[in-house]
Parts: sequence; C-alpha cells; structure tokens
Amino acid sequence: MKIGNLGDRLVIVTAAGAVDVERASGGRFTAEPQAVYEHWTAFREWAHSADLSATEPLDPTLLRPPAPRPPQIFAIGLNYRRHAAESGLDLPSDPLVFTKFASCLTGAHSSIPVPTDATADWEIELAVVIGVGARNVSADRAWEHVAGVAVAQDISERAIQFRGPAPQFSLGKSLPGYGPIGPWLVTPDELPDPDDLHMTCTLNGEEVQKTSTKDMIFPVPQLISRLSALLPLLPGDLLFTGTPAGIGSAMNPPRFLEPGQTLISRIDGVGELRNPIVAADPA
Repeated sequence: MKIGNLGDRLVIVTAAGAVDVERASGGRFTAEPQAVYEHWTAFREWAHSADLSATEPLDPTLLRPPAPRPPQIFAIGLNYRRHAAESGLDLPSDPLVFTKFASCLTGAHSSIPVPTDATADWEIELAVVIGVGARNVSADRAWEHVAGVAVAQDISERAIQFRGPAPQFSLGKSLPGYGPIGPWLVTPDELPDPDDLHMTCTLNGEEVQKTSTKDMIFPVPQLISRLSALLPLLPGDLLFTGTPAGIGSAMNPPRFLEPGQTLISRIDGVGELRNPIVAADPA
C-alpha cells in the first residue's frame, strides 16, 4: 500500500489515482495525514478490505511529506561503509544520532532554496516512519513497527554544520526546505527485500550517488532496536537512516548545490523526488 499527503489530505495511492481516506472511510479516519499513525493498525485493517475505486487525479506537484509533523525526528550520520571511507573516518561502533527540525520538511517536488554563497550539500536517504510504538524492540521484530518507507534528502549546509568549536549538525541540516521527503509512504510488504533497496541521486542529470541500503553499517532493524532500547519510538516518528558515498563536500574540489539545478532522488520500489534548486530570498 502507498499512502500520501495530497495537498494536506491523507490519500491512498493506487494505479488509477488517489483515494481520499476521509471520504472513503465515511469519516472513520480524518483527512489529517499525521493523525493516521496513531491508529495505524486499525487503518491497515480497514484499507485491506476497503472499496478503493473512487479515485481522483494525482498531481505529483501537490504531494506533501507523508509524515508532516512527526513527534520526533531521528537522523543517522556515517551509516554507509563507503561513505565512511570517503570521509576518511573509521566505522562507528554505535549509530551517530542527531535530529532535524520539522519545519525543514517539504514535498517531493518542492523547491529547495539555498542562500547566497551557500555550501548546501545533497544526501539521499531512506526515510522510515514508525507506525506502532516501539520500546525495547528486538531487531528481528523491528519491521513490524514500521508504517512505511519513503525517499528523503538530508540537505546539509556545511558551513553551519561545522561552524564553531563543536558541530551544529541539527541546525545546519534544518534550513527551510532542507528535508524533502516522499513522494508517498510505501508499506514494507510492498518491497521484495526492505533491507536491500537500490538508490540513486542525480544532479542536473549527472549521477552523484548510487548504492543499495545493504551497504548500511546499521540496517533499519538495528537502528530501531538500538534507539528503542534508549527511549520510546512513537507512532509517526520519522527516521532518516543515513546517506551513501557521493556527497559534494567529499569531492575534489568540493561541489555544492546552486540555483538552477535539479536534484533527483530515486529508490527502487519506493519512488522519486524531483527538487529544483532556487535562490533563497534575502533575509
């Protein structure tokens, strides 16, 4: 199943278009996209037997983040082996965790504004949304707590991220528009192997990142298990799972996003983001 946020209304995406959940359920579930995760198990049961024939056109430019107001956002740094190698760093023994702020989240076709003289970098990622709350969950049961996965970009303003005596990861990665996610949420049962998803990122048609999620140091089940051992994961929480090799700041010379470019991020079986890069309005 694919669920989406179409113009701030919860929809189920089908081959024929989009089904408005509030109307199709007779008001049992609201149109508010974030609210569905509090009732995820009941929603899944309803959707499996619901009449989904009443579709409307699906305009991809109207797709918003499928989890627009997550209670918590977790992001993982240095979680791909080849990315660690290009960064000249040892493999971490524990997940490196930071956060992004929800105000940075934006849609699959939204513009990404970059400030003048920005050092904005690209980072394609697999995003995971929690459907069933998790606490002290074992890795072999972790996927049972996942509502679905989406394509994401963890856009990173490197000058802010590494400014000062200590890194400012969360601030540098949370400027407006720095969290594209979508185009919709795909439930794990739709994927042949949710731990082996092929991803590519292109900038103006040039392939800059290409890998599979099987290169993760800490796969999704391990991340959920380790995080839930420390604190509760809540329905609707969002997890950015890390980026593979190929970021601009690791190139020689370094490269960064510029207005006029188009950033395309794809994960097989999940979907595609297509984000134009524009100049940010002056402060």
